[in-house]
Amino acid sequence: MKTYRLALIGFGNVGQGFTQILKDNGDAIAEETGAAFRIVAICDAQKGSVYQPDGYDPAQLLDAVQKDGNLSKVPAKTRNMDAIQTIVETNADILVEMSFTDLKTGQPAIQYVDAAIKNKKHVVTCNKGPAALAYQGLAEQARLYGVEFGVEGTVMSGTPALRLGTELLQGAGIQKIQGILNGTTNFMLTSMANGGSYAEALQEAQALGYAEADPTGDVEGFDAAGKVIILAAILMGVDLEMKDIDRTGISGITSDDIKSAAARGEKWKLIGSLEKSDGKLLASVKPTSIPLTHPLAGVDGATNAITYSTALLGDVTLIGAGAGRLETGFAILGDLLAIHRKLA
Repeated sequence: MKTYRLALIGFGNVGQGFTQILKDNGDAIAEETGAAFRIVAICDAQKGSVYQPDGYDPAQLLDAVQKDGNLSKVPAKTRNMDAIQTIVETNADILVEMSFTDLKTGQPAIQYVDAAIKNKKHVVTCNKGPAALAYQGLAEQARLYGVEFGVEGTVMSGTPALRLGTELLQGAGIQKIQGILNGTTNFMLTSMANGGSYAEALQEAQALGYAEADPTGDVEGFDAAGKVIILAAILMGVDLEMKDIDRTGISGITSDDIKSAAARGEKWKLIGSLEKSDGKLLASVKPTSIPLTHPLAGVDGATNAITYSTALLGDVTLIGAGAGRLETGFAILGDLLAIHRKLA
């Protein structure tokens, strides 16, 4: 049995979801895989910072947050370390980076990932900032320092879209990628297809927690575009910026557009796309009216999906959850187990 010590930066929904997985399934995972994961440090701007070299019982951490809203009553050898201290000065083997996402600068997450790598600690993150804005450089740095850098949770949450492309379809000749990469907009378009207006669909998405009070990042395609950038870097080896994406959101889609598409036997979907053409990589995020025979047409609600068009296998489509506390927590677990497999 190999035990890995973890330092968590961020202890919000994803961090608590991951910890819940360890609480409920940690023993079974260890028995099945030979890998045990022990949280030794947490640093969260709102909930506090704690470090216990021998590690914590996951239930203890979750109970503290549920009862007190913070980690102030959790026993700790050291308290109030900042994020960099937590990364550098603890005995953690792996950094699990779950701070807030900034798709403009990638900070402070890029700084955290960089510090961990330079201290020869593996890194797992579900943060789109480092993956979208600095993946190639950070991945190369990880290779130089002999550590792993996992980003599975940045696209389609716990549904293994990246691992499917990089591992299982390696050598198949990926020519094109199309995906429903944002659950909020897919939920809204599904609602509109069922008769609701754009305003009603947005209001419903906000009431259910799918859309933020300011939904711009979702409805104008910025979130999906960030994921297209990540796919380009990891699967196509091409560094793109937001300005390179031909991006249009769904705010201009009307009920009449929905009805016209239905009359043609089509559905509107916000499609993120990458396609190789004449030596160039064309990248876009835009509402697209697709025929009902298209593999993405039947993907409704907040579900995500991705279709890889390959030279050897034709179209391969993966459908699954694109967000969620436990779902993204599972993405963290998936990357941790991938590290264990490589080290083993």
